[in-house]
Amino acid sequence: MLRNILRLSATVKTCRTPRITQPLRCYAEEASKAAAATQMSFSFGMPGKMFYNEADVKQIDIPSGTGTFGVLQQHVPALAVLKPGLLSVLEHDGTISKFFVSSGSVTVNADSSVQVLAEMAVPLDQLDPAAIKEGLSKAQQELAAANTELARAEAQIAIETHEAMDQAISAK
Repeated sequence: MLRNILRLSATVKTCRTPRITQPLRCYAEEASKAAAATQMSFSFGMPGKMFYNEADVKQIDIPSGTGTFGVLQQHVPALAVLKPGLLSVLEHDGTISKFFVSSGSVTVNADSSVQVLAEMAVPLDQLDPAAIKEGLSKAQQELAAANTELARAEAQIAIETHEAMDQAISAK
């Protein structure tokens, strides 16, 4: 019986002390070891129009539901939801293109490709400040007159979108 206990305890000892022969792999370390991407492939569009199609850009600043974030080459993969706001694209020559986006989705892939699919996007220089102020005033009136939850929600969305457009043109 003592022999069985000793045999069992020897087995337990080997089970309790597993040997790790390789260090744990962390994503950032693995990404830097991978074939380093020398460019970021950027695609950005909305239904019926593409602004960028697999273009090589330096940086993208994206308004998302969790805040604005910047994307450079070799960014960690991410999925995000666009919120109304200013999307900026920094070209390699230093040119900055600015767009107002209403909503949509963002995909950042491990191969340094980025896709931004917007429901509506407009180059910032095409926004009319007077029309934005008028739209904001109209949306506020609709909110005050709303008598259903749906009408209140639609008016609130219109107010938030017009306020985001106003902030975007103010940041020019």
